[in-house]
Amino acid sequence: MDRLTVLKRRLSPAEGTDELLSDLLSDAELYVMAYTGRGSVPPELEGTVVELAAIQYNRLGMQGEGSHQEGSVSITMENLPESIRLLLNRFRLARVVG
Repeated sequence: MDRLTVLKRRLSPAEGTDELLSDLLSDAELYVMAYTGRGSVPPELEGTVVELAAIQYNRLGMQGEGSHQEGSVSITMENLPESIRLLLNRFRLARVVG
């Protein structure tokens, strides 16, 4: 099953256009490759790409905010959730700096 289909299922029905969701998936894929230092996304991280795209979708309109409060509800955003960071760390390639 392709990533776009999986992402659409994770979001509320009929939310977002295919173009927007495809852009978010592309951004998430680039992020995973940059973070891990790889030229492609390992198959084990396909779900992580979808998860990152869903997180970015849910943060649309909140760019630049570290926290948000409405009434008694306070939300603090992490740049990269700890669970995803730990998973990505397992796939990072070592770099030699000379």
